[in-house]
Amino acid sequence: MIISVINHTNGRVTDEELQSVIRAINCQIAEDFAPYWSLGATLRLEGRSTEKPSKEALADMRGDAVLYLWDEVDVKDALGYHDRNHHGIPYGFVFTELSRKIGENWTVTLSHEALELIADPEVNLLVAGPHPEDPKRDVFRWYEMCDAVQAETYRIDGVEVSNFVLPLYFTGGEEEGGRNDFLGRSYNGRMLPSFGVNPGGYVGFFDPKIADMDTFEADAQAERRRQIKAQGKLARRGIRYQRFAVIRPKGKTAARAKAR
Repeated sequence: MIISVINHTNGRVTDEELQSVIRAINCQIAEDFAPYWSLGATLRLEGRSTEKPSKEALADMRGDAVLYLWDEVDVKDALGYHDRNHHGIPYGFVFTELSRKIGENWTVTLSHEALELIADPEVNLLVAGPHPEDPKRDVFRWYEMCDAVQAETYRIDGVEVSNFVLPLYFTGGEEEGGRNDFLGRSYNGRMLPSFGVNPGGYVGFFDPKIADMDTFEADAQAERRRQIKAQGKLARRGIRYQRFAVIRPKGKTAARAKAR
C-alpha cells in the first residue's frame, strides 16, 4: 500500500523536515512493524496543487490511502477537503496543533496514524476481548495498534515514533514467553498483558450490554490526552467506530461515546 502524505502546514513543517520523518517511519514499518504483523506500506510525500487547501483544490493524492499533516484544528474544512477530493479513500489526519497541546511530537502522531491506517484502513475491525473494568464480561475491542501504549515512544535516526502492540496482544489468554508490545516496557515488574493498557494509554470498545461504544483511560494523563484529541472530532479514528453503534428506542440512556 502506498500512503500519500500531504503537507498542509503552510510552512510550519517544511517538506525537507517531513521527508526525514517519513524516512524514519518507513524504516519503522519495514523493520519493526512488518516483521511482527506481516503488513507493510510505504509513506510517500506528495506535492500540493494550492498553497491553502480547499474543497475545490485539485486532488494531490496519488497512492492507495492518504495522511494529511494539518496545522490547524479546522476539522470541518479538513474533512470537506477529503470528502471532495478523496471520498472513500482510507485516510488519517495529523493536527500539529493538537500534538503540541498534549505535549506530543507530531512525528509520534504521524507514526501512530500510519501504523493504525495499515492495520485497519477502513476502521471497521473489532475483536472480542474482556471488558477493561469487568474481565468476566466480553466486549468488542477496537483493532487499534497504538492506543494502549500511546504514551510510549522510541527513536529512529533521531525521529521520535510511537510504540505499538503485537499480534499476541489480541489473544484471550497469555502465551508463555510471548510479547504483547514492541518495546516491552515493564511497570512495577509487569509488562503489558493481553488486552491491557499501559500508563498514559486507553482502549475503545463496543459494549453489547449498553449497545454503544465506550472508552477506558488508564489514568488522568490518558484522560487529558483524550479530551484534547477530541477537539479533532470527526477526523479522529475513534469517532468513526460510531457508525456501528446501535440505534436505541427513545428514552434509553446513551452510553458515553468518546472520540480518540
